[in-house]
Amino acid sequence: MNNRIRICISTQTPLVQFTDKIPRANGPNGAPSVVDLSTLVDGVDYQFSTGGLTRMVFPLVNRMLSDGTLEVAHWISLNPSGPETVKVGGIMLHNVSLDKERLAGYGNTKETIWGAVHGINAANRSTQDAFWSDDFSEFSYYNRVSAELMKRLDATLDFDLFYIHDFQQLPAGKLLGTLKPKIFRWHIPFDESMIPSQWKNLLTDYFNNYDMVIVSSTKYLTSLKSFGYEGRVRKIYPFVDPAEYSKPAKPEVDEISKKLGVSEDDRIILSVARMDPMKGQDRAIRALSLISSKFPSLKLVLVGNGSFSSSGKGLGLSKSAVWGANLQNIAKDSGVSDRVVFAGHLNQKELDAMYERCDFTVLPSVKEGFGLVVVESWLHSRAALVTKEAGVAELIEDGKNGMLVNPDDTNSMSQKMSVMLEDRDQLVQMGERGLVTSKLCSMEEGLKAETRAIGELLQ
Repeated sequence: MNNRIRICISTQTPLVQFTDKIPRANGPNGAPSVVDLSTLVDGVDYQFSTGGLTRMVFPLVNRMLSDGTLEVAHWISLNPSGPETVKVGGIMLHNVSLDKERLAGYGNTKETIWGAVHGINAANRSTQDAFWSDDFSEFSYYNRVSAELMKRLDATLDFDLFYIHDFQQLPAGKLLGTLKPKIFRWHIPFDESMIPSQWKNLLTDYFNNYDMVIVSSTKYLTSLKSFGYEGRVRKIYPFVDPAEYSKPAKPEVDEISKKLGVSEDDRIILSVARMDPMKGQDRAIRALSLISSKFPSLKLVLVGNGSFSSSGKGLGLSKSAVWGANLQNIAKDSGVSDRVVFAGHLNQKELDAMYERCDFTVLPSVKEGFGLVVVESWLHSRAALVTKEAGVAELIEDGKNGMLVNPDDTNSMSQKMSVMLEDRDQLVQMGERGLVTSKLCSMEEGLKAETRAIGELLQ
């Protein structure tokens, strides 16, 4: 690539979520104007969305702008409560809005697809017929609105490349109707055996409108090729910038420990995930209950609340609150309600402190596209207990840089927790090896892989 690139990125989840006092239209006569994020107050007027996209895509685009790879970067997202256009450094954000009725239909279809891919109710007739439902028309409408906005921007900005993220956006590539290169990144698990056969032709058609699809693990790559995608498939591990993570001083660790009711003598297993049944926090609670008498000072700290979809500013799907209440009941019924700490959302400084405070982390997901929290754990030299259904599992050598477990085998999970708690020397060594492994998911590796993939299409 000899020339600087003009890129258009599209994600469902917005980079930034805003409070109600920031209007969508705030220019003369109600016309939209550009809001400069630097003039607003973080935590008061807005907050950055949590999750891998913000951890990965935002730093990547910033790096590519700063090193001269990108000349122009525009980013389109679904954000009903945000201003229409927002300037974030060198990136221009464009927020798509849907009315409540369309948003509800879109959300229902999104959840149906997500559930099927994760093995939930895929055999149900309503799931199999999802693409014939009225709700699917709203799902298609959202993708049409996003694609039309991309085309309008392209007419004046002349993008070199479109980079579209995650399953909610899959139809957008077909609706764009352009011969310009298009990359699609699939962030959730991809197992063709989980997808209803009635969906295959339509999904294959959608995929084949992209010149390249990027997935997060070798098994997803193999499955996508088998599914019928005819373009280029590349595996790029999700990545983070180690510079964004700090090693907190002891007073900072003590402060968050006190806030969460963690004493100096407590041993801590840390789980960082949104409140969602697929994240498997119930498995971790039940495993804890099986070893609670053996380790009387052991606590499980659950960090996280909802996703953009479950937030009031997002799609309003309240499953996070329901799941959180369910987990509290499970802890009570298992006799460990005093051992499970529901920390809710922690800012990065607090989260870094908890990584430092814990003995190890657990990712008990039933299904997981990758699992960047494992990489975050490794950056703090903390070992991770990870289910085999997570994409990151292919980076783990069982007993070397972490431990692997079947998410449905609570007894095995509790046994491996015991092993990790009993041998502190081995635990330290696993954490140190994990730190080495984390380099495979560093910003530097991700930047090289992403630049190489883009170069393939633009050469």
